Amino acid sequence: MRRGRRISVDVGDARIGVASCDPDGLLATPVETVPAGGKARARIAAIVAEYEAIEVVVGLPRSLSGKEGPAAAKVRTFAGGLAALVAPVPVRLVDERMSTVTATHGLRASGVKSKKGRSVIDQAAAVVILQSALEAERVSGNPPGESVEPS
Repeated sequence: MRRGRRISVDVGDARIGVASCDPDGLLATPVETVPAGGKARARIAAIVAEYEAIEVVVGLPRSLSGKEGPAAAKVRTFAGGLAALVAPVPVRLVDERMSTVTATHGLRASGVKSKKGRSVIDQAAAVVILQSALEAERVSGNPPGESVEPS
């Protein structure tokens, strides 16, 4: 397992959840919810610099069958632009199937109401994505997902 903080991003149409992990890659925690739009990549790049991240993990939405649709194409475009801003820090796409569902169930189980929880659901989904990526790296010994080329 490589040592260093990672940043995870859950890209949505309205909001983008951001999470980070400790330098040992043991625990992912929420950072903030960034409004989607023109300034989102710049804010995330600032977070990457602030946390001195060694990698950015972006959740890639796929259908349950594993196919990619329009949402995945948007995320690939977003990740390419982000990779250009944070270079030389690598950006990787990882499968995020069910991350929002898992995050929503976890928040509801802990008593967070859906209206109040909207902004934290995105952060919680980013936490789920990052924990999954960290576990995949621990098991395989390789960085998770696929590398993104800057665009």
